[in-house]
Amino acid sequence: MSEQKNTKTCLLCDEPLRGRKDQLYCSTQCRIEHHNHMNRDTSKFMTNINNLLRKNHRILQRINREGTTKIAKVTLLDEGFNFNYFTNEYVTRNGKVYRFVYDQGYLALDNGIFAIVHKHEYVD
Repeated sequence: MSEQKNTKTCLLCDEPLRGRKDQLYCSTQCRIEHHNHMNRDTSKFMTNINNLLRKNHRILQRINREGTTKIAKVTLLDEGFNFNYFTNEYVTRNGKVYRFVYDQGYLALDNGIFAIVHKHEYVD
């Protein structure tokens, strides 16, 4: 009887692996392609939400060139900003709630005016 050798294969293309024992891919191309596939948006739903977040971020970034500014809600809406999509909230000690789209945040003020801010590293 011959002994069958357990040969590990590439996670992407099933080619036999040669080299290190902990190797998972036969080439850099297979490694990159596998990681791109794993990190791809898995559904049209996710793609649409990510597109909305990117659009909101671009709008805030374009408006907020100085780091802080104020703008009317109607202007944000005219630009296509969607207030339903943001990445996180930050509540200040006095209870004000900033909503952030990545590093750009906004706070509702009085009379339909919003403060737009850039998140600093010390704000978690």
